[in-house]
Amino acid sequence: MTDTIRERIYAGVLGKIIGVYLGRPVEGWPYEKIKAQFGEIPYYVNDDLKTPLVIPDDDISGTFTFIRALEDSRCDPAISSGVIGEAWLNYIIENKTILWWGGLSRSTEHTAYLRLKNGIPAPASGSIALNGESMATQIGAQIFIDSWALVNPGNPERAAYFAREAARVSHDGIAVEAAVYLASMEAMAFTEPRMDRLLAEGLRYVKDETLKSLADTITGVCARSGDWRDARSWIALHHGYDTYLGNCPLVTNHLVVLMALIMGGDDFQKSLSIAVSSGWDTDCNGGNVGCLNGIRLGLAGIDGGADFRGPVADRLFVVSSDGGSCISDAVIEARRITDMALALAPEKEGRPHEGFSLSADRPRFGFEYPGSLQGFMIHPGKGLAQGIRSISNAGDSLGFPGLRIDYAHLGPGIIASVAVETFTDLMPRGRDGTSYFEVLTSPSLYGTQTLTAEIQGLTDDQGEGALYIEYYSDEGLFCARSAFQPLGKGCTRLSWRLPDTGGFPIFRTGVELRSARRLDGTVVLRSMDWKGAPGRFVLGKSLVMSPALTPWTTDTIWLKMFMSSAQNFYPDYTATFSLSHPAENGVVTIGSADWKDYSVTSTLTFMQQQGAGIVLRSRGHRRYYGAIIAGSCGRIIKRKDGDVTVLAEYDGAYRIDSRHKICFSAVGTRLSMSVDDVCILEAKDASYDSGAAGFVVNTGAILIDEMIVAAAGGNKKE
Repeated sequence: MTDTIRERIYAGVLGKIIGVYLGRPVEGWPYEKIKAQFGEIPYYVNDDLKTPLVIPDDDISGTFTFIRALEDSRCDPAISSGVIGEAWLNYIIENKTILWWGGLSRSTEHTAYLRLKNGIPAPASGSIALNGESMATQIGAQIFIDSWALVNPGNPERAAYFAREAARVSHDGIAVEAAVYLASMEAMAFTEPRMDRLLAEGLRYVKDETLKSLADTITGVCARSGDWRDARSWIALHHGYDTYLGNCPLVTNHLVVLMALIMGGDDFQKSLSIAVSSGWDTDCNGGNVGCLNGIRLGLAGIDGGADFRGPVADRLFVVSSDGGSCISDAVIEARRITDMALALAPEKEGRPHEGFSLSADRPRFGFEYPGSLQGFMIHPGKGLAQGIRSISNAGDSLGFPGLRIDYAHLGPGIIASVAVETFTDLMPRGRDGTSYFEVLTSPSLYGTQTLTAEIQGLTDDQGEGALYIEYYSDEGLFCARSAFQPLGKGCTRLSWRLPDTGGFPIFRTGVELRSARRLDGTVVLRSMDWKGAPGRFVLGKSLVMSPALTPWTTDTIWLKMFMSSAQNFYPDYTATFSLSHPAENGVVTIGSADWKDYSVTSTLTFMQQQGAGIVLRSRGHRRYYGAIIAGSCGRIIKRKDGDVTVLAEYDGAYRIDSRHKICFSAVGTRLSMSVDDVCILEAKDASYDSGAAGFVVNTGAILIDEMIVAAAGGNKKE
């Protein structure tokens, strides 16, 4: 795994999201409308259309969620479509995340999800035999496929295998083979820059003769066309949407992708412009073209024309049941993929369970890739008092990684402030209505966690620096900051245990600089980090919350922090929350995948249900530990997909319509459950070592009066 390969993985992730963002604003537009309004689309048009640039999209969420099936299987090189299908059920929240929820036999992915949910495993879930040819041969197989190639740099054979298994969860026939074709080319693109060679060699992994013929034909059409519009006209005439059934047929869009790759040459911008300006499924086609050319041409290719990276700043949303990972960036996703690629290295094949980890020792923000910003921006709300002139990656100019912060006229009344979002913008100023896909997320940062940063000064006097957070309440957005520390030449470490935010979400965090006299200069944020569960995070009706809860309150700011796959999850004016679900496994969670050793304490009122309680170390909504009361028994259970294992059980003569204080803790492999302050059960299990917290109901309801999350050793009041 050379630095060049690592960088090309990052470039592939970047290319994917850039292509999606370029095409998203005009998705669904007729070609004639795109041509009339823009001619061609060489750059982002979101400002022209008054829409945000960085928004949720199924192409991005699906690409970087479904690959977690490989991570969760500890990088098994023989992973099957059945395992990937289980990951769909684990990470998708029905009617909310990742997919276009267009309905049975209308949306291919929704149809496949319903098959999986109803007990039909992959690959039957996506088969022509079950769903029909038109439904099984839409575009979706190829739009989610890029990550399966990125984990296989230089290994097209395994990329083709992974792509075929992943695609068959929801698709069949030519759609699967198109995904295989793209994935094999992307895997080869790490070491083969010539597009003609990729197109020819990629066909070796394709089993469908019709697709092979189409690839040969479009190559010839492009060779004879003096302009990409001529080739586009040929596609429209012979393979336009009116040629096929369904709302987004694979063949039309696959031919556009191939045309853009051929006629764009080695020009990253031109190839994306062709893909997006051609119409049809613009964000999907742009994403595939951007990823392949990101890998093939590298960062130099992406940076060879217009500045596509600066406005994006690496930002992306990965919206799934793993809410703490929704606010993400291209560096974080590239790290995950690189770790998986390393675990799949040839010398480790046959023993994938040995030595695999996600390198948790890295800081969350390390800026290690050239040009990376990891979502950091000049603080948008400081107005004329903002002293920062620019931010950039220090590696490009100073030779070491970090966020370079250049400021001028720093002095009384003027501050320099950089920020990164840790939760969704609840006052989006235009984000609403711009995407079919919502920003559903849990915060990644919480009050009482410890925030650390390293700031490197280049001269002796760099003023003073502090860390800060901005957090919501029912009365608006509030700011808190650490004590300022002097900054000088060399590295200064800042560490701050965050204040209790009253259970409200932290929207963003960052670094602020000040000076008692005028300063012009540069500092470098070398890293920023936080890890583990909060020291003590409390949600409850006893908190001062305004306006007060009433029987008609259906939503609150703090409720938006939870990921819910339960049918009914609301505030409750007699307690804190009410949770109801008409079937098995109605789950709500809050927190992040790096929450390891912690406890959750809550007083639960058990209504008519078949079991309910507290969830710990949730990795999705079908993989977690639970401390539940079911019938008369208390149980510690482990859920893995459809299997529930009872790790310990105690008959306490519990009953429906009763109220109990439950505490469930996990420290290392030790799990313990207390009821009404008496420890009734202990168990040991090593299946899940970290994950989010929450509650579960099986066919019924509970009232939840207060929720206290406390890191091991941190359960003391502030």
